[in-house]
Amino acid sequence: MRILITGGAGFQGSHLSESLLKKGHKITILNTLSERAFLNIKNIKNKVKLVWGSITDPELVNKTVREHDVVFHLAAYINVDESRLHPERTIETNVMGTVNILNAVKENNNRLIYVSSCEVYGDGHPDDSKLSETAEMRPNSPYAASKAAADRICYSYFKTFDTDITIVRPFNIFGEGQKAGQFGALIPILVNKAMGGENLTVFGDGKQARDYMHVDDVISAYNLVLNSKNLKGKVINFGTGKGTKIIDIANYIAKNFKVKVVHAPARPGEVTKFGADISFARSLGWKPKVDFWQGLDRYIEWAIQNAKYVR
Repeated sequence: MRILITGGAGFQGSHLSESLLKKGHKITILNTLSERAFLNIKNIKNKVKLVWGSITDPELVNKTVREHDVVFHLAAYINVDESRLHPERTIETNVMGTVNILNAVKENNNRLIYVSSCEVYGDGHPDDSKLSETAEMRPNSPYAASKAAADRICYSYFKTFDTDITIVRPFNIFGEGQKAGQFGALIPILVNKAMGGENLTVFGDGKQARDYMHVDDVISAYNLVLNSKNLKGKVINFGTGKGTKIIDIANYIAKNFKVKVVHAPARPGEVTKFGADISFARSLGWKPKVDFWQGLDRYIEWAIQNAKYVR
């Protein structure tokens, strides 16, 4: 198939691009130009068609979407902290950029697989509940709100225009290739600091729980959706169904590198608990295979071998 991946030079996107190339698909990547993007696709840059630009450019989006069978839409500003500093930019890209993708897909009759986020569920759900696809959306941050809006706009295009759209909501993803640095992800930030001999900062008491899923598992999930029929208009959670506390992750990494864990005030807008109900995904034949702690060991080993790349 001819597949366009927006954000295909990002963390998830680069893994997905490599996977789909190995399966014989023709891949186009639409991504903003950056040094990090080049690093992510250094092994496949000569095997894919590269289009450098932003999903906020409707003309570019429409031209790029043409002649593709499927569009995986991953491009977005993805960091909660960054969305607090730049809410307008986050909303412009994540909402209006998605509208540009939707209009192009509608005009060109492509299939769209939209990558939403578990952040759309937000906080305030019963403590003992796992979040199903029908759980109420209570987004806590501008990032979460932008993803919730885009998620529902995608659904509205299915209902209004009969556009072929599947919405996937992955829970917290980690793994080899994920970056630290400003607006990086938690696990890479902790590992990077620990490698430098720094103490690890945990916000609040650290009892916030996340449903962490290794990137290998989310890529298998995306492949399943791509190859499954009768998912038009469907929403699917992908996670492990298990929560891991931030403090436990920090303590594990600190022990590995012989540093300490220190606490800072809780961050506003941070969700305290995420747990995925993955009953629907399991009914499609999918299940996670990478144990969290084994996946974390893999990431630590990769980070040690690629220290400059982690930052």
